[in-house]
Parts: sequence; C-alpha cells; structure tokens
Amino acid sequence: MSSTEKTVLSFDFGTTRFGAAIGQTLTGGATELPTFKAIEGIPNWEDIDKIIQEWQPDILLVGIPVHMDGTMSDTGLRARKFKNRLKERYKLDTQSVDERLTSFEAKGIALKKGKSNFKQHSVDSLAAVLIFETWFNQL
Repeated sequence: MSSTEKTVLSFDFGTTRFGAAIGQTLTGGATELPTFKAIEGIPNWEDIDKIIQEWQPDILLVGIPVHMDGTMSDTGLRARKFKNRLKERYKLDTQSVDERLTSFEAKGIALKKGKSNFKQHSVDSLAAVLIFETWFNQL
C-alpha cells in the first residue's frame, strides 16, 4: 500500500444505531456496511472490534452533527465522545467530519430508490458513505 492509499472506516453516530462505511483514498469511494445497534449512544464494542479486525482501517472517521448555525448539538457532543473512545481504544488516526445534512441527503437518495420506510431501510450506513465522501472531498 502506498503512503497515500488509506483504508478509512467512517461512522454515522446515533443513539440507537450507528451507520458504517468502508472507503479507500485510492478510489475516493466508500461502501455501506451493516449498521450497529447502540444503547443510549454506546455501541457493542465487540461489534466494532470485529469490523476493525476485518477491515484493518488506517483512519477512523466520525460524523459530528452540528446545528445549521455551526453550534454543537447534544448529539454532536456525544459523537465527539464516541470519537475520543475510538481513538483511545484502537490507537488509530481518528478524525471528525461536520456531517450537517448527511442524514437528510441519505433520506433523499433512499426516497429516489423507492425506500421510504426508514425504520425498515436504515439510511445510517448511507450517511456514513456521505461522511467519507465529505472528508475525501476536503483533502
């Protein structure tokens, strides 16, 4: 792997579930992974351990939800805490991304595909793809 080619695991933080996507800096693309269940914003760390072992990412990304005026939301504070725990636990390059409107955009994409029941068709991992794309486009 070249020094510029990195595997990136991105997360869309949520209080009841997390979306995840795996991306590559070589291609600039990411693929949805299965969502993870969470309780009050706390994931089952064994699930995260498995995905880290499987994909061996170089970088972890966490979308941080902020209000449209740029102020931090309560969920944003919790997402930042999750990011810090990832960094402590896995000792990997862990970055945050402003994820304003990614869930809204993901729902729009799902609606275009005819998927309107977001409880049945979660958009969280699609939002994680968009988080990766936001980060990649800012490089």
